[in-house]
Amino acid sequence: MRRLWGIRGDGQRCRQLPRAGHIPAGGAAQRRRRAGPGAARPPRLAGDGLVRLATVLAVVAVAGVAAYVSYWHAVDVVTHHGETSVRGHLYPVAIDGIIVAASMVVLDAARHLEDAPKLAWGLLGAGILVTLAANVTYGVAFGLSGALWAAWPAVAFVGAYELLMMLVRASARRTQAGPAGPVPSPVPNAAETSAEASLRATLAAGNPWSVNQLQAQFRLTRAEAARLRSRVLAESNGHAPEPDAPDNP
Repeated sequence: MRRLWGIRGDGQRCRQLPRAGHIPAGGAAQRRRRAGPGAARPPRLAGDGLVRLATVLAVVAVAGVAAYVSYWHAVDVVTHHGETSVRGHLYPVAIDGIIVAASMVVLDAARHLEDAPKLAWGLLGAGILVTLAANVTYGVAFGLSGALWAAWPAVAFVGAYELLMMLVRASARRTQAGPAGPVPSPVPNAAETSAEASLRATLAAGNPWSVNQLQAQFRLTRAEAARLRSRVLAESNGHAPEPDAPDNP
């Protein structure tokens, strides 16, 4: 390692250790490893946006078709049970509409990683049971297989909403996780080791590095430089280092 020479405040030459730029590549690798696993948010994969868009489009398409079929099944059922004319066409809206409204409340809670209100879950369950009953009633006239086929649109409609909520919950978790800060390492890296040795040398010469000089010479953060300088100065005076000593430029 090439030695460098500098001029002390009293005009005499003193030996300095290399700056951070001259530290071997291993020091940089150690510095990167300080963050540890999970220190940064995982990078987004190239196809994330496309996958989400395709999922949302598929869910909307399935929910739309299922809602349309389920609506007309319910219209047929209620019109054969006394609700005629406009009332027969509006009645299914009260069934499927309550499912949509309750689902939106559950969806909003999922976006904020909160528990949905019990009322929303209760109305969602009731709406699912009623629309399922209406579809089964429509298909039962065609036998068991007809009842099963007629029930499928209601199942698909509810399942599509649940898939959408799962997607929103996952997106909310990733967003709220955010990038984590660096994790301090108990083992000093090469830059800190060099900075400490240089600081001790300049301290022995009577002109210790300041926090700003440690930052500039060894590319430490201000917190790292202040902590290092506080510890070395305290040890030189025979005292324990103060964890949050003020900066001394």
